[in-house]
Amino acid sequence: MADFLGFIDGVSQTAADWLYIYPRGIRELMLYIKKKYNNPPIYITENGVADNGSSPIQEALNDSLKIKYYHSHLSYLLEAIRARVDVKGYFVWSFLDDFEWGSGYTIRFGIIYVDYKNGLTRYMKRSAFWFKNFLRKENVIESKPLLYQRSY
Repeated sequence: MADFLGFIDGVSQTAADWLYIYPRGIRELMLYIKKKYNNPPIYITENGVADNGSSPIQEALNDSLKIKYYHSHLSYLLEAIRARVDVKGYFVWSFLDDFEWGSGYTIRFGIIYVDYKNGLTRYMKRSAFWFKNFLRKENVIESKPLLYQRSY
């Protein structure tokens, strides 16, 4: 059941109208692949969330939704790894804001902001700093996944 706040059956939508946030799904998918295909090595080559491409730069750099998204998805991925799913690699979608084939420059997936109007200058978003910290520490996602809630 959809509502006007971007939720379908309790799952929230992103700035990409075809993409919804369902962190538990990554664990469920990994466990399914393990069972169905005899636990093959898995490389997750694109996992991410879109922001609005027309947001002012200061708002775009403060991408707390991405941090929440990655924290939650990696927490559930950790649960799958602890269940002995053979996850070998994980890559964010994407490192830089880019041209999306279906949406052009109207959405931003990158953890690095690309200023298309000023010489393609790059700026690290909060999510890039979060990942930098995440990659330097061990056991950084021991806490419970963050829940997505409707904001009225």
